[in-house]
Amino acid sequence: MTMGTSTQAYGEPWYWDNRYANESGPFDWYQKYASLAPLVNLYTPRHNHPRILVVGCGNSAFSEGMVDDGYEDVVNVDISSVVIEAMRKKYFNRPQLKYIQMDVRDMSAFQTGSFGAVIDKGTLDSILCGNNSRQNAAKMLDEVWRVLINKGVYILVTYGAPVYRLHLLRESCLWRIKLHVIEKLLSEGASEHPMWELTNPVPLDDYGNSVEATLGKNPDVHYIYVCTKDESLRPDQKHNVAVE
Repeated sequence: MTMGTSTQAYGEPWYWDNRYANESGPFDWYQKYASLAPLVNLYTPRHNHPRILVVGCGNSAFSEGMVDDGYEDVVNVDISSVVIEAMRKKYFNRPQLKYIQMDVRDMSAFQTGSFGAVIDKGTLDSILCGNNSRQNAAKMLDEVWRVLINKGVYILVTYGAPVYRLHLLRESCLWRIKLHVIEKLLSEGASEHPMWELTNPVPLDDYGNSVEATLGKNPDVHYIYVCTKDESLRPDQKHNVAVE
């Protein structure tokens, strides 16, 4: 990924249209489905038949992996019409996969409480690299919260440590948050002894300082925030968060 001024365009459809028009083959940001499957299965059990939304899907094979693993209704959205059209053609014979061109800052085409889970691998990070990042991130998080059912989960995979992401999540919506981590370079068959077991939450205090105490400084991990929508946190209407 090239950094610098190009990151300012991460919120713009033309950037992604150009990228996907020139990119061949699937690409998964951060992690592939196989490495995250135990966590997805834990928080969105297949026997509940959850309707799942994958935001900023790109040309990732992640959703294909979910369907192969038994999930039956996976809706994918991306700001790029180019990649959505390509993915529709690729998966025309997989009715469990739906692809819709949409801006995550405005998902009004979906009714409130439409999904049991929202999965985000890198989309919030991408928005935070662009112009008006805090405002756009807040719009996205409000929409993610809205389209989830009560007790639905937003699974956020990010490079952002708690000192950066907890405040952003705390500013937005009514979440109960658990933190998990996975090593960045964890590949198939690698690391029989990971730094931290994926399905075990990392101890998390209000400011995230407990994470450094547990994992050390600058651990080479992706952070996974499992944010459960909880309307019972609504006594003062909004801006509440509980960490567990």
